[in-house]
This record gives sequence, structure tokens and C-alpha cells, in this order.
Amino acid sequence: MLRGTPVSPGTATGRARVMTHGGEEQVLPGEILVVPFADPGWAPYFINAAAVVMDMGGVLSHGAIIAREYGLPAVVNVGPASEMIATGQMVRVDGDTGTVTRLDDKEIGGA
Repeated sequence: MLRGTPVSPGTATGRARVMTHGGEEQVLPGEILVVPFADPGWAPYFINAAAVVMDMGGVLSHGAIIAREYGLPAVVNVGPASEMIATGQMVRVDGDTGTVTRLDDKEIGGA
């Protein structure tokens, strides 16, 4: 389990999409977007995301504000989340408590 600062309430479980820079990669509907940080250029990637996890950031960071505007659970200031989580890994984001939990596929049933 990783801990950070909760910045947008709610919970979501899904496969991670780890992106270290914007480009041609897409976030598929329902994926958890995991990024080092988010500036205005990241906003289009939030559209399909079910939740957002950022290595850095605070309550007033751009990523936190966009997550709240889109109604996405979000946790920031998680540290090395983009290095510890792999694309395709199941994760649960709790934007109320500030936790990000890496799950085994067998744990998903109760999520």
C-alpha cells in the first residue's frame, strides 16, 4: 500500500496506465492514470481515467484541480508510485484516505 495526500474524494479500482510523459499513448476507459506530475498538457489524459495517482503535487496542484473538476478520485504526493506500479497492474485508489493499493487479480472480487 502506498500513501499520499487525498485531493479528490471517492474510490476506484482498475488497471494502471503509467505514463511518465505525454505522447501517443492513450488512457483507456476505466484505467487508473499514474503519473509523476500533471500540468495543463495532461488534462486530455484524465477524460477516460477512473482515478488519478501522482508522485508529486498538493491540494492546489493542477492535477488535483482537474481531478476534482472531472469527479475523479485522486491521491497526490505518493512518492515513487510511477516507478512502483506497472501498466496493467490492478490498483485501488482511495481519494478519501489517500491510499493506493496494488492488488492481485484474485483480490478484485470484493473491490
